[in-house]
Amino acid sequence: MTTLITGGTGFIGSRLALDYADRGEPVRVLAKINNANEQFCHDEVAKAGAEMIIGDMCDPAITAKAMEGVKTLYHLAAAQHEANVDDDYFRRNNVGGTKTILDAAVNAKVDRVVHSSTIGVYGQMDQGHVHDQTPLFPDNIYGQTKLEGEHLVRSYQDRLKLTIIRTCETFGPGDFRLLKLFKGIKSKKFFMIGKGENLHHLLYIDDLIDGLKRAATAEEAIGETFVIPGHRPVTTQEMVDGISQALGTSSPKIRVPLPLMMGAAKVCEDICRPMGIQPPLHRRRMNFFVKSFKFSGDNIRQKLAFEAKTDFNEGAKRTAKWYQDAGMI
Repeated sequence: MTTLITGGTGFIGSRLALDYADRGEPVRVLAKINNANEQFCHDEVAKAGAEMIIGDMCDPAITAKAMEGVKTLYHLAAAQHEANVDDDYFRRNNVGGTKTILDAAVNAKVDRVVHSSTIGVYGQMDQGHVHDQTPLFPDNIYGQTKLEGEHLVRSYQDRLKLTIIRTCETFGPGDFRLLKLFKGIKSKKFFMIGKGENLHHLLYIDDLIDGLKRAATAEEAIGETFVIPGHRPVTTQEMVDGISQALGTSSPKIRVPLPLMMGAAKVCEDICRPMGIQPPLHRRRMNFFVKSFKFSGDNIRQKLAFEAKTDFNEGAKRTAKWYQDAGMI
């Protein structure tokens, strides 16, 4: 019996696959390769010995093949960062693709399923922080379709042993999303947008893998929805300071008003999206400087005995070293 990871050429999926492969446990990846970063992750995972199936999770034939002999399924694949596609693309992948995966899991009699969702399902509060009990009002198509995906997953609870994980912002070795931030700070090209007071509940990748594997094995996890928070929330300014310290450089001092950048982001979207071009700046990217998250983690702590162990500053040091060793910064 093997473990299947969808989205295994992405950051989280590839690190989870490497964890299984490094332990000598059979692991299979179903994913696509859309860019150079995913090719890099593919090559790493394949070299480690994972079985690779490159294909579309919305294709029933490919999905059925990938599900053969699977005991544990981690469904991590999703449309997420694309800003040059229409809403149907997100719904096709995050809802339709999830249905195809779940149907294949039922037919293959998969024992356990962990479905990866996002704290983006909470949306954004006008006042205060997003927290565990915040009502679910996603404010973009990614969050909306991930919430629809959650509803779909729960409709399979009579046929599969399911757990839903809402992941916080995850970082660490293998993460290309924050690479731009590390590069910008090191090259002195990064500038703060707004006051930098919003909170990020950043989760180090090793801690997330621990939480995912607990969710896939503990009986107490079946039927549950967990938020996996990081060690402690940090402000955007604290985050930038921690990265600066990890890189041995001073923190950036330049600030730009948030409304100005939000306006510029909207203009970029309005120009680029009709032409199918990925805008260099878009409003979802501005969420980094806007949204504020602070989660208790009480549910996963009480039921799965999970506690994130890696402080952001320590995680930033390890991440900076990985980037440096790989020649990326």
